Amino acid sequence: MNSLVTLLPFIVLIGAMFLMTRSARRKQQEAARMRDQMQPGSGIRTIGGMYATVKEVNDDTVLLDAGPGVELLFAKNAIATVLPDDEYNRIVHGIEHDLKSDGDLVPDDASSLTGTDEPAAGDDKPVDLGKKDAADEPADATAEAKADAEPKKTDGDTEAK
Repeated sequence: MNSLVTLLPFIVLIGAMFLMTRSARRKQQEAARMRDQMQPGSGIRTIGGMYATVKEVNDDTVLLDAGPGVELLFAKNAIATVLPDDEYNRIVHGIEHDLKSDGDLVPDDASSLTGTDEPAAGDDKPVDLGKKDAADEPADATAEAKADAEPKKTDGDTEAK
């Protein structure tokens, strides 16, 4: 009975490892099947996140067209997924949703809040935030301000020596 209680965690651990390796092996087989079905003209995404079009498929490598005049040679294992044509066109070319439209940009000023592109009246003078630069004050004024801030000694105040 004691030996069964001792062996039970090891049996559970071995069973869990078996299930994990089986599911990982299944995923690897699916990925290999997907890579074997790649054909020239397929849109793909690499494991690094780059989108490209397959130009040529070899045994272990894939020649990708990443743009006008840009051809890259990748290992087949570096291909994360083969995308359906409509999804590839939507992501890369923006056919369904134009990612480069000016209407979607967030303005970098508050002109969109007022509805006009012209500055509001009185915007040309600086706003006083209550801070003053040391360069703006004359040197005598800062010395006087420091002297006013120190407590003044009277005849009744004596220092212990």
